[in-house]
Amino acid sequence: MKLATFTDLMLNQAYISILLNKKMDSCLSYHGLSFTEFVIMEKLHSANGGAMSRISLADAVGLTASGITRLLAPMEKNNIVLKTANPRDARQSLVELSETGQQLFSDALVSVEHGCNTAFSLLDEGETEQLLGLLNKIKC
Repeated sequence: MKLATFTDLMLNQAYISILLNKKMDSCLSYHGLSFTEFVIMEKLHSANGGAMSRISLADAVGLTASGITRLLAPMEKNNIVLKTANPRDARQSLVELSETGQQLFSDALVSVEHGCNTAFSLLDEGETEQLLGLLNKIKC
C-alpha cells in the first residue's frame, strides 16, 4: 500500500472520529456530559473495585495526567466523582463514581447505546465484527 493511502486512512479515521464524537456529545448533552466525560465514567464504572488512580485513569482514556485532572475537577464539584485516599499509597488519591455518578452513568448509557445504534446502523453484524477486528488489529 502506498504511503499516501495510509495517510488518507489516518485523515479519514480522524475525521470520522470527530463526527462520531460530535454525535455522542449531542446524545449526551441532555445529561450535561461530554463523550470524554462519559468515557471516564465508563472506565471508573468498569474498574476493578470501582476506583482508579488519576494516572491509571489518564492512561486508560488516552489523556495526560493534567488533562484528566482538568476534566475531573468539575465532575468532582458536581458530585459525579469522589476522590478517596489510596490505602496502598498515601501519596496518591483514587477516583470513583459517586452514587449520583453511578445513576448518571446508567442514564447516559441508554443515550450512548441509542446514539451508537444510529451511528452504525448502516453496518450489518458481519461488517461490525470485521470493523472491530480490524481496529483491534491496529490498536497501538
